[in-house]
Amino acid sequence: MLRRGFFKSGSQAIAAGSIALGSSALVSAKAEACVPSATSDRSPSLLRDYSEQDHRNRLQNIGLCTAAIRDCMRKHLVTNYLPAQCCYNLGEYPARQPWNPGDADEQELDRLKAIGVQVIQVFDDWNDSLRLFGGDKYSAVNPEGYHRFIEMVHRRGMKVLTYVSTGFIQRSDPDFDPKWSSEWNHLKVGYWSMARCSPASPGWRAFVMKKIVQIMDEYGNDGIYVDTGYLMNRHGYKHRMEAPVDEIVAFEETPEHDGAFADMLALVYAEVKHRGGILKLHVDGTDRPLTDLKTYDYLWVGEGVRNADEMREKVKKHAPYLVPCLDMGFTTLEAAHEPYLHSIPYLQFPVTMGGRIFTGERGMIPGIEYKDDFWMKRCRDAWQQYQTDPSKLHTYSAWDEVPGSPETRATYARWLKRYQPLVEEGTWAWLEIGDSNLFTTPLPEGVVASAFANRQLHLVLANYHREAVSVETSDAYVLDENASSPAKKSWNIPARSLLILRRPV
Repeated sequence: MLRRGFFKSGSQAIAAGSIALGSSALVSAKAEACVPSATSDRSPSLLRDYSEQDHRNRLQNIGLCTAAIRDCMRKHLVTNYLPAQCCYNLGEYPARQPWNPGDADEQELDRLKAIGVQVIQVFDDWNDSLRLFGGDKYSAVNPEGYHRFIEMVHRRGMKVLTYVSTGFIQRSDPDFDPKWSSEWNHLKVGYWSMARCSPASPGWRAFVMKKIVQIMDEYGNDGIYVDTGYLMNRHGYKHRMEAPVDEIVAFEETPEHDGAFADMLALVYAEVKHRGGILKLHVDGTDRPLTDLKTYDYLWVGEGVRNADEMREKVKKHAPYLVPCLDMGFTTLEAAHEPYLHSIPYLQFPVTMGGRIFTGERGMIPGIEYKDDFWMKRCRDAWQQYQTDPSKLHTYSAWDEVPGSPETRATYARWLKRYQPLVEEGTWAWLEIGDSNLFTTPLPEGVVASAFANRQLHLVLANYHREAVSVETSDAYVLDENASSPAKKSWNIPARSLLILRRPV
């Protein structure tokens, strides 16, 4: 089925989705009344909305930074950036019965919209990878329900990214061909027992690329979240495995370059962009694809990471835009604001979790073969809390804390509100500033400064030390979170904290 310029928001996406679904899924008049208009619910457009004074202020602020900053880690022009992203739990999977979006999801999506979420991402619990309900890894557990869920998201002006994998498939799946993967190249965790299929296998490419296109064309989502399921060349033990039977070595393959992998991702990325969509990518841990090819719009990092400081240093030079997600099954936070401390100075913003509560029942389904590992422990911990007192369970993912805190979302909302003015369309960002005239003396070791210039000029100061430090700016600024605060030049930055300053107009 050939589809529209299919990643549209608002009424165009609803109308196109209705046509694709047929009359049984036509949007009701009430729903249509809720669809944002073509001009509503949008951030200011630099081209459409900026006045002469707005352009004057923007150019003056950029000029100030250009003159003052002689050295920085990276300079970047912010465009096409949607930082407010939520990983949404549709329901338990494996499960005794399919999840079914309804009123609870309507209310949850209202809450997410209210705090500013722009993108809803679903994980692989959207699909029927174990074929429990008549589907497969490339179809929804509840096809009608997933269509309805996407319509719910679109009605609120948000976008949906659907999980796919360019490498993973269950070894027990009847469509799996052992020639696609080395016998020992697999992932076994929880209920998954998945082969990592070779990106150099023409048979696997022909199979999975058609499936990815089918998902994009069938459901009307606004893009895809790609879980690559790939073991990078830098892993020495990969080269001790016997190569897959169906593999053609066509590219340079070294520890510094994953040729076939990069080629495959670049082709998938191009297919998504042909449709006007978004590709969000996950490789592993803090990894990015080792290539100069364009392979993603957003990169998800954090799986299995144990130390947030180490992750910050490993990913800060990755190309924008990053979506950090600290894996709370492996790490702990010293304070609720820590994810923002590590990300905002580097033009990053953490994902939040939402959707249905992660009850852990997915780890208790009869007839499913499980591995007794960290994932199962998360399920057992959540299930115990759910049985004891479900009102205290604020967990939406196996990546989330158990039992979690109701303050987590409020903290996310507060920092998002502060971050969004920094990254308006057309902002120039100078990240990790070195030599400059912005400060009267060199910054103390362990303090990072970044500047964001648009209609307003913001300066971000992050102290990664475990004791307070003092910084003096050359010009006077105000604390952005407190509009009535006096302008000043001397700043005390508490240990492990972040200040966002704004230059008075």
